[in-house]
This record gives sequence, C-alpha cells and structure tokens, in this order.
Amino acid sequence: MGSIRRYLVFVKPYGTKIGLTIVIGIIKFGIPLIMPLLLKYVVDDVLLAKMPADDKMKNLLYAMAIVFFLFTIVRWPIEYWRQYLAQSVSNTVLYDIRNRAFDHIQKLSLRYFHNHRAGEVISRVINDVEQTKSFVDTGLMNIWLDLVTLLIALGIMFSMDGWLTLVAICMFPLYGFSVKYFYSRLRHLTRVRSQALASLQAHLHERVQGIPVIKGFALEEHEQVQFDERNKTFLTRALEHTSWNAKTFAVVNTVTDIAPLLVIAVAGYQVIHGNLSVGELVAFYAYLDRLYAPLRRLVNSSTTLTQAFASMDRVFEFMDEKYEIADKPDARELPPVAGHVTFANVHFRYAPDGEDVLKGITLTVEPGKTVALVGASGGGKSSLISLLPRFYDVREGSICIDGYDVRDVTMKSLRSQIGIVLQDNILFSDSIKENILMGNPNASEEEMIAAAKAANAHDFIMELPNGYDTEIGERGVKLSGGQKQRIAIARVFLKNPRILILDEATSALDLESEHLIQQSLERLAHNRTTFIVAHRLSTITHADKIVLIEDGTIKEEGTHQELMSAQGAYYKLFTVQNLDRVEANMNNP
Repeated sequence: MGSIRRYLVFVKPYGTKIGLTIVIGIIKFGIPLIMPLLLKYVVDDVLLAKMPADDKMKNLLYAMAIVFFLFTIVRWPIEYWRQYLAQSVSNTVLYDIRNRAFDHIQKLSLRYFHNHRAGEVISRVINDVEQTKSFVDTGLMNIWLDLVTLLIALGIMFSMDGWLTLVAICMFPLYGFSVKYFYSRLRHLTRVRSQALASLQAHLHERVQGIPVIKGFALEEHEQVQFDERNKTFLTRALEHTSWNAKTFAVVNTVTDIAPLLVIAVAGYQVIHGNLSVGELVAFYAYLDRLYAPLRRLVNSSTTLTQAFASMDRVFEFMDEKYEIADKPDARELPPVAGHVTFANVHFRYAPDGEDVLKGITLTVEPGKTVALVGASGGGKSSLISLLPRFYDVREGSICIDGYDVRDVTMKSLRSQIGIVLQDNILFSDSIKENILMGNPNASEEEMIAAAKAANAHDFIMELPNGYDTEIGERGVKLSGGQKQRIAIARVFLKNPRILILDEATSALDLESEHLIQQSLERLAHNRTTFIVAHRLSTITHADKIVLIEDGTIKEEGTHQELMSAQGAYYKLFTVQNLDRVEANMNNP
C-alpha cells in the first residue's frame, strides 16, 4: 500500500480531471444499460401485446428512434471525451514520474552507476514506469466505472425481482475468495518476471555497446549462448506467470459462468408458473451480462493492476536509493574563486568496508599553478582529483577551495567552476554544436566558434559535411579519438572554469593529434589552477609542481628539475620511460 500512496501523490494534481472522466464514463456505461429494458419492452409490450400490427410497428419505431438518438448523437462525444481525458491524465502522470526519476538519476553518486548496469536503470525509468499507467486508467477510472455499472444493474434487477437477483449474486463470495487467493501470488510472480526482463535488457544494452569487442574477438557464438541463457530465464519466469494467470482466469470465469445457469433455471421455473413474464426473463438474462461482464473485466483489471503494483514497487525502490553526495541544508553558493586548493589529511575509500585508497594526502596548490600527479596505475591519482568536484566525499580530512570546504557549498556552484578533460570523454549523439554548447548552453554562436578555434577543432569541423551541425553518432563514433578530444576541450574552453582537471587527456593518441591537443591544453591551462594526471612524464615536465603518488600516499613532490636532482622514484620512472622511448625510436627508424 505504501507504493500506492506514493503514486497517488503524482495523481493528486489531476483529481478534477479524473473525477470528470469518471462522471463522463458513468454516462457512457449507463447508456447501454437501457438495452435490457428495451428488450423487455419489445417482448412484453410490442411482440406479445394484444394490439394491431400497425400499433406495434409504431411503438417499435418510437422506441428505436429514441435509442438510436442516444447511441448515435449522445454517446459518441461522450466516448471521445472519456477516452481522451483518461489517456491524457495517465500519460501526464507518467511524464511527471519520468521527470522525477531522471532528476533522481542525476543526483545519484557515481558509486551507484559503478554497481548497477545502465540497462537495468533504463528499464526502471522506461518499462516499469510505463507499466504503472494502468493504475490510473484502469485502477482509478475503469474499476470505478465497472463498480458503478454493477451497482446500477443490481438496482434495476432488484426492482424487477429481488429473489432472482439474490440467485444471480450467490456466487459473489466465491468470486471474491478466488481473486484474493490467486492474486496474492500473482503479484510476486509479476515482480520476478519484471526483474528477469530488466536483467535481459541490461545484458542486451551492454552487448549492443560492446559489439566491436564481440566482433573483434569472434565471440558471436559465445555471446549467443550467454544471451540465450538470460532469455531462457526470462521465458521461464514469463511462463510461470502465464501459468498462474491462466489458472486464475480458469477458476474465476468458471465461477462467473455458474451464476447465469442458476438464473436461467430459476427464472424458467417462475415463467412456467406465471410469476415472471418472458420479457422480464429476457431482460434479466441481459442484465446478467451487465452484472458479470464488469466482474470479468475486474479480473482482467486485477491482472493488469498486479503488473502495475509490481512495477510501482520497482520504481519507488529505485527512487528510494540514497544520495551519497548531497548539498547540506545550509550549503551556500561558492563565489567566483581564484583557485587556491588545499587537500588536508585526505583519506578515502570506495567501499565502506574496503581499504583506503588515499591515506592522509596533504597538498597545497596556489592559484593559476599547474600540478601534475604521476605514479603507477592504481596509486590513487584519479581518485584524488575525483574528490575535488565531489564525485565522492572524503572519509577523513578536508578539501578546500579559497578557504571554502567543498562539502559546505552547493555542488552546482562548485562544479560550475571546474572543467574536466578525460582520456575517454563522453560525447552525445547530437550535433557537434550541441556537444560544445554543453560547456555553456547560453553561449552565442560566436563564442562557441571561438572555443572551437582555441581547441584547434574549428578547421576539421568545417571540413565535415554539415559543419557544426554534423551529427556525430553515439559516443562520437563518427569522429577520430583526436577529434573527439578537441571537441571535449572546446567544451571546457566555453565553460571557462577557474580550475582545470586533465586526466590522461593526451594518452592513446597519434603524434599529430597529441601535438594539436597539447597546444590546446597549454592554451586552456593558462592562468588556471590545473591538475594533470599523466603516465607519460615527458608531457608534464613544465608543471609548477609534480607530485608522485604511490599506494595512496605522496612519495615525492617538487619541480621536474628538483625531482630529477633528488634521483628518487620520479628520477627512476622518468629514466625508464626515456630509455623505452629511445629503444622504440631505434627499432622504428
């Protein structure tokens, strides 16, 4: 019930529309209830009445004219507005929920996305939210309309013959017991089926993204087996759900089919003994359909609602994920900064019960200076810079910018003053223009082009078929690595941050691209506080300070000349890299 109450919060703003839809629906469902009374009138007062044939025809035509008017002139606009309002409300509710879910996604920490597959998250926001739609149009509208129809039919039937009506509803208790018994398990099976579908979708999403790897390693047959296993798991869950659902329908429909047989037997007995007219028997039997058709629809609705409730549980389970990184209630805006950064005794671990990957890091960076973080992979370099924009929070110690602890200011004001260029930057399947404008969506076209020129990207962009309007495909697959990197740099130029983070920004590129990008990065880093994470030490010899990090601690720090003179770990690492490069050049003259 908790999920239903929470869902109703999204429905509440549209209560007036829902009420209007129900009223219109009652009229829509009420008009067909005239049909059994019409049958009674035609049988008893026209067909079996003792009057001239002309009078019978006249009465029949009058009755049919009234009914035709109701069904052709009155009912069709009612039908239109009922359908339109019902769909309008349900789709708008889903729109609101998806917006809230996407807002929630953007507030979750990176740790959540490292531990959960993208396909499963997408399944929660798209598939499960869509499945809840039936709660609005079925649970909040159709069920009430069916109940009202049922009550109206019962009222008319009681007015015709009370005892016969009691015979008609004698199976209601058994119907109610059957529904309660079967649907308690059906909800569980529906939830399990949804989870299996989400797992299948997540697997498929990953494999579609990894098609180049599958083809490159000739893994098609292996991956077909892997997919078949998950597909078979979903099939098993779906068949379990289908089997139980079929049992539900078999039992409930059998129960609802018994009552008409009892009514025919009792009504026939009364007609034979003159206690009921033929017209009343016909009308009564017609009302049985109006009575039990809503019950059968309620069974269908229960199946649909079971799916909706299971999906609701999954949606709100996702939306209950805690925000590991959030603004404090009293967080203030970070004013424009000069770029003075201090790390004071910083300890950090990724998992609460894991080991620290940073162990007491203390570092001070003056405004406008460039600091290079070097060392073996896994030493903690990228972990350290990920704490600066609060992708994660320190376990112990503090990080301050111009004296402001990053945990005391709003994340938006903090991150708006930090620019990041990664080794593998994410580009979206929009135009080049849209990707650059992510640095500053409000920038003019002139500012956008200037940023591209500063990043050495303008020339190659103008050579593309549609220039800045060229669509670059998912993750920028239509561009080379160097081109993607220059667009990412243009994005940061447009943002114009005071603090810059370059994480392996020039690795894995050809020499020409690396030269162009190195020029762009030097231009970008000018007069900004810059953190560079690099494996190739030859690219950071110009840094104002070089910090060697090993096993989560600072082993050495100083300028390139100071560290080379000290002949410590940095000296050995730099010497080894230079020897490797010399040998490579000798082997490839």
